[in-house]
Amino acid sequence: MVTNPPLGARQIRLSPPWRSTAGLQAIGGLLAAGALLLAVFVPAMARAERIELQLVQLNDVYEITPIPGGGGDLAQVAGLVRQLRARNPRTLVLMAGDFLSPSAVGTAVVEGRRLDGRQMVAVLNAIGLDQATFGNHEFDLAEGPFRDRLREARFGWISSNVNDTAGRPFPSVVRQRLIELRGSGGASLRLGLLGVTLPSNPAVYVRYSDAVASAIAQAQRLRQHGADVVVALTHQALAQDQQLASSAALIDLILGGHEHENLLQLRFRNPAVQGSAPELTAAGGTATAARAPSPPGCRPAGVPIAKADANARTVWLHTLAYDTVSRCLEIQSSLLPVDGRWPSDPVVARQADHWLQKTEAAFRRQGLEPERVIGISGVLLDGRDAPVRSGSTTLTRLITAAMRAADPASAAAILNAGAIRLDDVLPPGPIREMEVIRALPFGGGLSSVDLEGALLQRVLEVGMANRGSGGYLQVDGAALGTDGRWRLDGEPLEPGRRYRVVLPDFLLTGQEVNLGFLRQGAAGVDVIAPAGDLRQAVIRWLRQHPPGADQPGAG
Repeated sequence: MVTNPPLGARQIRLSPPWRSTAGLQAIGGLLAAGALLLAVFVPAMARAERIELQLVQLNDVYEITPIPGGGGDLAQVAGLVRQLRARNPRTLVLMAGDFLSPSAVGTAVVEGRRLDGRQMVAVLNAIGLDQATFGNHEFDLAEGPFRDRLREARFGWISSNVNDTAGRPFPSVVRQRLIELRGSGGASLRLGLLGVTLPSNPAVYVRYSDAVASAIAQAQRLRQHGADVVVALTHQALAQDQQLASSAALIDLILGGHEHENLLQLRFRNPAVQGSAPELTAAGGTATAARAPSPPGCRPAGVPIAKADANARTVWLHTLAYDTVSRCLEIQSSLLPVDGRWPSDPVVARQADHWLQKTEAAFRRQGLEPERVIGISGVLLDGRDAPVRSGSTTLTRLITAAMRAADPASAAAILNAGAIRLDDVLPPGPIREMEVIRALPFGGGLSSVDLEGALLQRVLEVGMANRGSGGYLQVDGAALGTDGRWRLDGEPLEPGRRYRVVLPDFLLTGQEVNLGFLRQGAAGVDVIAPAGDLRQAVIRWLRQHPPGADQPGAG
């Protein structure tokens, strides 16, 4: 629950529809109270006030401190928010998912347990985050740590389509939230918030309902309870946001995440209008919409969809101006870079430094030096989830080359894409050990394994079939030819031959999707010897072969 709502703001909690008789009674009571509230506030509404509300949008934030060469800094975001709230106390900070994981810091063992996003919740609490919805990576966490983070947060959680195994919202999570903000002249604006998440990281303790249907149902519910403006916090692919915008006439603005790159797009609701006019896409600008339903002279053209850059490299500032008489809504959106131009908030900076020091000490106990520079990259290293789980990238080629180098006698190296949790890009420039930790937060050992050719072929084929998931396999030394045959270093794979392959120890547990047959002790799988540590192998490779035009990491 929000501890410090904007000045003049009041939260109205709607009873969740999944409750039985008690829930129905609560809803009935709310309706009665709502009638009273409307009676009270109608005179204030008649004062014809133009109420301005500021929404600060963040999404896909994995790091609590700046990334070398990449910008972004939550202490600066806090300094910006402090300035904005001084200018207009009706300022809300909203998070569109993906912030508990993945994170190198989150994997550090501090005081006997992994942080698992504890550091991020603490920093966001210090910033004064108001509301958040889930991203798919929140469910990288086991259920225990996930529930701990819900409990530790001093901000509100909103999810319209994520449920526990009983089909109910998790503790501290609401389906939607209605916030009443009073203007300086005494009139009021009711802001409705809802949230939806794509089901791409299905954890055993989570159930999802359809995102579009859930959003529409909660938007209707918010409007029924007097919402003047409805904003959807979403964490899903752009195409899914476009579908939502086209389908949900009651939503005024979509604040999304997942893509990691900033965009502002106006998606037309009416398919006929959409077919006769192009969509507007920009890296910043102004979009105008109106309350739905609205008077004929204030008819909305479409729904703005906004996404910021990952790791707080940018934030969106959406200024909403609502006329309480005409019920027209104007939305102006500005993309603000976080690159040193905003004052750093000392409280948040100290909080981030506190967790960073604990993390670095934890990594040093593992023999790692997070701040040590190990090479200079001449290319951008792509570790975003979508390309990593569907093909090879500059980063995956570097890692698998390093694995194979760990055993010079090996014919190939194979890595499950899910081991790479960066979900970001590393720009050209210095690479620290911390970047290796960020890319491979779970680390783990490597083993040299003797595999029958037929079994190796089956592994490679399953890896291809796992495209789009963490079970997709990145490979060095083997490739699928245009004739449909696998080749190792240019030679056709022979089913009756045995091959020496470097694998991460995790694959030998048989726990990867569709690869249960690839486990230590299974027929045709003979472990020859340990091949060292995965992260140390990558660190050695980077020292000897910094990515450049002539290296495996190059494009």
